[in-house]
Amino acid sequence: MKLWLAPLEGVSDCAFRTLCSNHGADLTFTEMIRVDSLIRGNKSTLALLDLKNTVPTGIQLLAVKPASAQEFVRMFPSFDFHTAPQQINLNCGCPSPDVIRQGGGAALVKRINRLQELVDIFRKLSLPVTLKIRTGLNAYEQKNKTYLNLLKSVDADAFIVHARHARQSSTEAADWSVFEECLLTEKHIVPNGDITEREHIAHFRQLGVKEVMIGRAAVRNPSVFSYLKGGEKKNTVQLKHEYEQLCAQYPNHPKYKENVLNYLGKEAGIGSKKWLM
Repeated sequence: MKLWLAPLEGVSDCAFRTLCSNHGADLTFTEMIRVDSLIRGNKSTLALLDLKNTVPTGIQLLAVKPASAQEFVRMFPSFDFHTAPQQINLNCGCPSPDVIRQGGGAALVKRINRLQELVDIFRKLSLPVTLKIRTGLNAYEQKNKTYLNLLKSVDADAFIVHARHARQSSTEAADWSVFEECLLTEKHIVPNGDITEREHIAHFRQLGVKEVMIGRAAVRNPSVFSYLKGGEKKNTVQLKHEYEQLCAQYPNHPKYKENVLNYLGKEAGIGSKKWLM
């Protein structure tokens, strides 16, 4: 089974993605990047396109307006990538009230026509276009299975399903009961949420799943990927040393190093909703 590193805001820079790749992650993702800011040439946003080595990486984008998506596609050849991205992933799960008010993030789960329009535009890049979704804006939308309508109606290359709705925090258990019905749609489903143990991998393998996405468990211990594949977890001291070397090789804003070193090895307290996009 392939293991993907989730896009984690304030964490998933080149150094952290490389650390996870070194310890078994098969695919990594940038943190969420706002398309509107990219096309305006915002320097701090452009810096998030930090594909500085050959680590397999997808770009996660927050897009709402078709015109902005079209402009991003036009500008794409000008971006300075060491290696081409593996895929474009559209964020349909951000719980930020500001993003939702603009019709983006988790609000896109029920905006089927707009979402298909965006997928069609990004497909012009000749890259796979995937969606990372939550199960709705709230418990009502989850209960009414809004996410299933999206899966059935939108033609994307894969759907990463984070099994929480947008009002939930990571302290609430992910609802894995949604996955069997998601798989019945015969779409390419990638489960996400509370996947931390080898028995979890065995469970999803039995369901016929080929990839899963790992988020907070990777922040606690980036060697979780090799552990889930049958290896051993590395100790925190070793991982911190390796990470600090990667930070020197791929320097970035100090907040990334501060966030990772603060949470690496911590078994509880990683509960920020914004990380779980």
